Parts: sequence; structure tokens; C-alpha cells
Amino acid sequence: MAARTTPPFRADHVGSLLRPAGLLAAREEHAAGRLTGEQLRQAEDEAIAAAVAMQEEAGLQSATDGEFRRASWHMDFIYQLGGISKAPGNLAVKFHNPGGDIEFTPAALHVGSKLGLTKTIFADDFRYLQQVTTTATPKLTIPSPNMVHYRGGPASIDEAVYPEMEQFWSDLAAAYADEVARLAELGCTYLQFDDTSLAYLNDPVQRAEIAGRGEDADHLHLRYIRQVNAALRAKPDTMTVTTHMCRGNFRSSWAASGGYDFVAEALFSELAVDGFFLEYDDERSSSFAPLRFVPPGKLVVLGLVTTKRGGLEDPDTLKRRIDEASRYVPLEQLCLSPQCGFSSTVEGNVLSYDEQVAKLRLIVGVARDVWGD
Repeated sequence: MAARTTPPFRADHVGSLLRPAGLLAAREEHAAGRLTGEQLRQAEDEAIAAAVAMQEEAGLQSATDGEFRRASWHMDFIYQLGGISKAPGNLAVKFHNPGGDIEFTPAALHVGSKLGLTKTIFADDFRYLQQVTTTATPKLTIPSPNMVHYRGGPASIDEAVYPEMEQFWSDLAAAYADEVARLAELGCTYLQFDDTSLAYLNDPVQRAEIAGRGEDADHLHLRYIRQVNAALRAKPDTMTVTTHMCRGNFRSSWAASGGYDFVAEALFSELAVDGFFLEYDDERSSSFAPLRFVPPGKLVVLGLVTTKRGGLEDPDTLKRRIDEASRYVPLEQLCLSPQCGFSSTVEGNVLSYDEQVAKLRLIVGVARDVWGD
């Protein structure tokens, strides 16, 4: 099978990486006022350069900055959108793991004026990533526009600013379309929209919570699909856009369960992205059957390798699972990756740096065996 020279690649990864101890210490020093912003950025630069070198040495064809400059995968971006400000968190999110539950109350957001884009978000961060990549394609990850709505719902939006929700959706799409165009001008050819909403909506418990706040939970995924498509309507052909759908990733814990069945037909046939990064590391993701709706030309990146624990998967088991998935979507449309990032928040998952690297090398090795890349 011919090697892929455009993303997503046969061996790929979602984006975030474990923060090095030295970088975590630098962040603490900066928060305490003992390190300047310039000094912190220098520490980040050094850590990112090392992370990119690691990804390239592991054999990956794409490289991210590990999201090392962020505290979380989404809010660092969302708070930079014009019209959005921080708000006190008052909703505890329950994450689950084999040892029990973790409650986390994230900071909230407030839409207090018209949405817009006043600058290219993460522009300097992406420029630096471009500088330090040598063999890999620089990949930028940002939250899907849906996360601006899913995180707070209508209660987070000032009715005096948006008395009609359609104007909110229109302005949000315009802001994201502007960001996509600006990133393309910077030379970004690989962009990923990270999205928990489209995966969470497969969970009946999550849909009940959405319905409880007065929204149409059974059709919200259709609204979200239209929203992403509107943001990508003017995407240049030189840019590949994928989406990663996650059920929660905080300190090796998860928030939602359920296969892709509820959203699959509309999602795979209508969402205007080039590829789908899908969690498939355990029984919470259910079967590969929903992949039957994936149309020709769209890539599916199977997240078969977990980032939630350090134990290394058996290569033959991964190959058998890829073969199972190929019964629903042709092998040439499949790729392999971890099921999520290694550190969606600054705290990171419960595994070591060496275990992280071993998983990335495993993915590269299995991809070579399966696809010959």
C-alpha cells in the first residue's frame, strides 16, 4: 500500500504530551512571581523543541508542541475569543476510573459581548512549532467551536447580547472561519478540532443533562455538525482538518460512555472534515459497526492505544482490531493513534515519559507492519 504523504498519517497522535517536570516547576515559579513571562516562554521553547525531536525520532510524520503552553486543551483557546470572559465554575464534573471517581470543577465562561476574533489565536505558538520541526508536519490542535456552547449552554450567553441564538451561532462560525483562514496564511496544513460534545452525546446520561437545561438533546449533534461545517466552509485545499472525539481525559479518568451509534450516520456522512480520530481503547467505545457510515475518501484514525495507563498493548492484538475495523471501512482509509492525548490538562495522565514514548513507537511499528509505510 502506498505511503501517506498528507495527514492524517498511518501512525499519528492526538496532540497533548506529558509536561516535563522542569516545565511544571517553571510554571509554578512563574505563578509565584519568581519567573518572568519571558523566562517561562524560554522554558516552554526548550521543552517543545525536545518534544518535537522525540516525536520525529519515534518515527511520527506529524508533530505537535504537546500543548505545553496551555493549562487545558480547550479553555486557553476559548478565553482568547473576542466576547468571552472567564466565569466562576459552579458545575462539578465527575470523572471515572477503575479506582473510583474524581470530581473536578473547571472554570466556566461567559459570553458578554459579540463574538469575534481580534488576533490569530496561537499564532506565535504555531510559528515556533514550524521553526523546530524538521521531518514532521507541524500539527495544531484547537477546540471545536461546539465547545463554546457545550461547556456552558444558553445560560453562559448574555441574552442582551444574543436574544436570538442563530446570531450567536453565526458569529461563532465567522470567528472560527477567520481563525482557520489566518492559520492557513501562516502555513498551517494540519489542523485538528478537538471535540468532546459529539462523543458525549452518545451517552444517554449526558443527553439527559442537556435536556435538563432545556435543549433538544436528540438533535443537538446536528446543530454541532452544521457549526463545524460553517467554520470550515472556506477552508483552503492546502489544509487538512481532522476532528478528535473524546469522552473525557483528566488524570487517566473519563466522563462519558457509549459507542458512536447515536451520532454516527450524520457525523460520518455530513461532517466536512478530512479525518476522524476515534477512541477505541476499551469497551466504553463499543463496536466498530458505526464505521459503516464512513464515506469513501474520509480517513478514520483508530485510537486503539490507551493513554490512560502505561501498560503496552500487544502488537498482534492491535493488528487484529485493525482487521476487525476493516470489515466496516476499507483498510486504506484507516490509520492508528492513541485514543486521546497524554495530558489534556496540565496534570497529565498516570503514566511515565518512557511509557509515553514506548506507546508512540509501538504505533509507528504496528502501522509499518499493517500498511507498509
